[in-house]
Amino acid sequence: MPGRRALATSIASVVMIAGAAVVITPTQAAAIATAVPLGTAGSFAVLAGQSVTNTGASTVTGDLGVSPGTAISGFPPGLVNGTIHSADAVALQAQTDLTTAYNNAAGQAPDASIAGDLGGLTLAPGVYNTPSSIGLTGTLTLDAAGDPNAVWVFQIGTTLTTASASRVLLVNGASPCNVFWQIGSSATLGTNTTFVGTIMALTSTGLNTGASITGRALARNGSVTLDTNAITRPSCGTTTGGTTTGSTTTGTTTGTTTTGTTTGGLIGGITTGGLIGGNSIAGNTIGGNTIGGGNTVGGGNTAGNTAGNTAGNTAGNTAGNTAGNTGGGQGKPQHHGKPQHHGKPQHEAKPQHHGKPQHKPGKSHKPKKDCPPKKKDHKKPVKQY
Repeated sequence: MPGRRALATSIASVVMIAGAAVVITPTQAAAIATAVPLGTAGSFAVLAGQSVTNTGASTVTGDLGVSPGTAISGFPPGLVNGTIHSADAVALQAQTDLTTAYNNAAGQAPDASIAGDLGGLTLAPGVYNTPSSIGLTGTLTLDAAGDPNAVWVFQIGTTLTTASASRVLLVNGASPCNVFWQIGSSATLGTNTTFVGTIMALTSTGLNTGASITGRALARNGSVTLDTNAITRPSCGTTTGGTTTGSTTTGTTTGTTTTGTTTGGLIGGITTGGLIGGNSIAGNTIGGNTIGGGNTVGGGNTAGNTAGNTAGNTAGNTAGNTAGNTGGGQGKPQHHGKPQHHGKPQHEAKPQHHGKPQHKPGKSHKPKKDCPPKKKDHKKPVKQY
């Protein structure tokens, strides 16, 4: 009996907890969800059908637009880090693409049914459906289990309402680019809610003071209302066939490595092979021109030319100059210096210059102090010629 009472109590507790929180079908999350193609609506952080209204210092990162309505107010003090489109062709096309995206999300086959409140749950990728409203109090965790392409699609029949300070938490590689909320009526985010994903509301989306979205606030027919909020459109990769993939370039920057340019090219090639091995030592200097080639020593050019030219030039010049100068230049018989310049090899001219050592007899030098004094009757020496 005590055992049966305990079992019954446990079952009752589980039923009460499940009823209070959320109902999920036993076979949930087969992960058949595919990323919703947003088209040109993907560049918008805020898009409305009727109007966009802001109060306070809201920040919108991404485009902001409205179509077919035209009313946009509160910027400034609100700041838009993007382009504002009011009932222009861009906003009109974005609304057309939003309708396509909304229908795509609504048409995906559900993996699980949800009801009540999403707070406290951890959900795997998949399509979650409820025919009525859904709430969020506390934290909803979306776990990608390491799959960067994991997708969540929430199909909500009527309204989405979050309590103050609620949040959506992404873990294990989950991306805000792959979370989509298709809402059959309107969405309302409570004060200081931290929300993630693209809200696609059929009617309107309203954010209370301090609420933020990493994703988008898109409304097809109604308005988007802001009050000191931050809405940041995520940077997403290219979406192909429902799978979000970024662009990865492998090995683009590998660096340029030059091997052996200095040693192998300059030293090994030019110095050793060209200068030493070819031109200087092996080729021209030793093997060819200087020693082995015969130009200087072995070939006779230097030795023969030097000997012949020197002997011939010396003998001829000496004989010719001597004969010519002696025979034809008798006017100056005693100038022997030029005829006797035989040789710069012998340098005999300078030793035979007797004039300077004797200083011409006619002019005597003054006696030095240690010379004997001259006698008064000493006669001047006769000039000798």
